[in-house]
Amino acid sequence: MDDRLRQLMVLAREHYENHEYDKAEPLLTQIVREHRGFADMFNMLGVILHGHGRFSQAQEMFEEALRINPSYTEAALNLAVTYNDLGKYQQARDVYSRAIATTRSSPSHLDPFARGKIANMHARTADAYGGVGMFDEAAREYRKALDLCPTFIDIRSKLAATLRDMGDKEAAVQEYLLVKQQAPKFLSGRVNLGVTLYSLGRKEEARKEWESVLAEDPGNKSCRMYLDILNKG
Repeated sequence: MDDRLRQLMVLAREHYENHEYDKAEPLLTQIVREHRGFADMFNMLGVILHGHGRFSQAQEMFEEALRINPSYTEAALNLAVTYNDLGKYQQARDVYSRAIATTRSSPSHLDPFARGKIANMHARTADAYGGVGMFDEAAREYRKALDLCPTFIDIRSKLAATLRDMGDKEAAVQEYLLVKQQAPKFLSGRVNLGVTLYSLGRKEEARKEWESVLAEDPGNKSCRMYLDILNKG
């Protein structure tokens, strides 16, 4: 590797890691055009292209990265995500299954882009299961998503709602409490925590939750309605 190429790669990687994608993209494009043997350069360029919504071009980059290094787990997961975005669901499942079967890395070591995208894939699958009343399967998929991205409070809230619909209200309360802990300003989670507490007969805890939401959002119509029901009950 000559000094010029080495310097280009160092600079491209530096811009990429600093999320300076507008600076990284032309350098990566030049590198992969002139040198076809660096899988990580193709993968980084694919991530940038995907972020711009250029999914077909991103697919080509990830596929090339895997041609160079068939064991490149992050590129495989990125490709699975991209296939999914292109509606190539069977190909996405196949690539994802192969990647998971061969990797020995824990989810925490995955590229954040891949981790977040795959978590959302699991969440979408869970949404579909929940929509037809298959709550056990939905909860399982939401948990897979949260294993990858435990701070995704929207997904945790969906898991809590699913558990409540399944009748496991105590488990739902615990999930809503985690949502509250992770994101106190996520008021809809706290409103639903109150609903779940109320359904368990824990009315004063529910009242406290709804009143605390109203203190921050006096115009919250849901809380006012729930409190009215509680006061008349």
